[in-house]
Amino acid sequence: MATKFSLATLDAVKATAGVPNYGRHDLRAGIVHFGVGNFHRAHQAVYLDDLFNLGRDRDWAIIGAGVLPSDKVMRDKLEAQDFLTTVVEQDNNRTGAHVTGAMIAYLEPGDTPAIVAQLASPLIRIVSLTITEGGYFIDPASGVFDPAHPAIVEDARDPAAPKTVFGLILAGLAERRAKGIPPFTIMSCDNIPGNGEVTHAAVSGLARLSDPGFADWIDANVAFPNGMVDRITPATGAREIGIVASQYGIDDAWPVFCEEFKQWVLEDRFPQGRPALEEVGVQFVPDVAPYEHMKIRILNGGHAAIAYPAALLDIHFVHEAMEEPLIRAFLSKLEHDEIIPVIPPVPDTDLKDYYKLIETRFSNPKIGDTVARLAQDGSNRQPKFILPSTADRLRRGEDVVGLSLVSALWCRYFAGKSDSGKEIVFNDANADRLHAAAVAAKDDPMAFLALSDIFGDVAQSDLFRRRFAHALKVLWEKGTRATLQLYLDGNLGE
Repeated sequence: MATKFSLATLDAVKATAGVPNYGRHDLRAGIVHFGVGNFHRAHQAVYLDDLFNLGRDRDWAIIGAGVLPSDKVMRDKLEAQDFLTTVVEQDNNRTGAHVTGAMIAYLEPGDTPAIVAQLASPLIRIVSLTITEGGYFIDPASGVFDPAHPAIVEDARDPAAPKTVFGLILAGLAERRAKGIPPFTIMSCDNIPGNGEVTHAAVSGLARLSDPGFADWIDANVAFPNGMVDRITPATGAREIGIVASQYGIDDAWPVFCEEFKQWVLEDRFPQGRPALEEVGVQFVPDVAPYEHMKIRILNGGHAAIAYPAALLDIHFVHEAMEEPLIRAFLSKLEHDEIIPVIPPVPDTDLKDYYKLIETRFSNPKIGDTVARLAQDGSNRQPKFILPSTADRLRRGEDVVGLSLVSALWCRYFAGKSDSGKEIVFNDANADRLHAAAVAAKDDPMAFLALSDIFGDVAQSDLFRRRFAHALKVLWEKGTRATLQLYLDGNLGE
């Protein structure tokens, strides 16, 4: 029978899983983190747990925070088990579980006074975020902060009653400023190019709508370091909860499964101090951009590239997609022919070797990562992970046969049925208009490219338009398998 998970039962848990060598009484808060999802608990929280286990910097514990209904669900589950998490790391040749205890509290979503009070505490020196690519109010086509978004307009109209993460952050900064407390550093942990700069634009941009002087103060005094984060972390479901109960004897309401590999590259800009994360493998560098470009284009772009052909072929798991010779070969050709050649050099890194690592990670059968997870939120992910490579090649006067095929596969997916006729369940905030555009595109491919907030200037390229239209036509006429084979044979031209 599985042990009910809590601080009181850690002695029983340690028979099957590693447990912290520190007590809750050893920790003091130093970070408020917005967006306590699986990735955060498998990444930032793990690095801090490793550091605390070394006996270092135990005044940097995490207090969770959030604004979404899903945050309330997560908070309640974690509170019932004293904010502990079972992390199951799965490599091709090894599986192991350990418990992290780096989070010491989780503020009630919607309790604005409590969240602002915590943000205003002098103990809090870093505010970190994993709020997904879609949480930064970025116009997809331009890549800049959108001050006209309804949620932003509402927070600007009534800054005293913030509803967004950025509105809450501003309220905390305003209180610190009024009390003479130095501002915290704001650290994004999301997969966005220049994530620190993007976060700065959102925080300062929102402030500027109601108080330009406050925005100027933020620009002059608040640090927003850029960072690159990496760890494949699938969603948790009944399968994962059951495995933790049956194999490790732990009744964890929301464990995290992840690969063994993890990476974190950060700019060292933390005026109020930071934990010594370099002691547990974090790379501190002057410029994150080269690492970021590499990871977002090769790994995230790779995920976005294989998601839709896999879904159209009714493939459930990512490792199963990599076992399909057509998809594996498609990804390799796309990466080597079109993506890697437009990535700037990365210090001490061979990009082809990096791709080999990515290929191995995607093929890990133990992770249980799903194609559905990769396919979700494409309206935010395609403009960040795929279309920048397309735009770079077009600017250089180079062909985009493979990248246009990726966009065509995304369009074909949003028509709503796989090649076998199976209904596709969408998970995208823009699903309704994407579906309508994709259906219209069967007869008029330009109907999909007319989504100008997503495709931007790329859709104005005659070459891209021709390549996209032809690839989509072939997908409808011949199906996904035949289209991939034509691409691999070099016969997908017009």
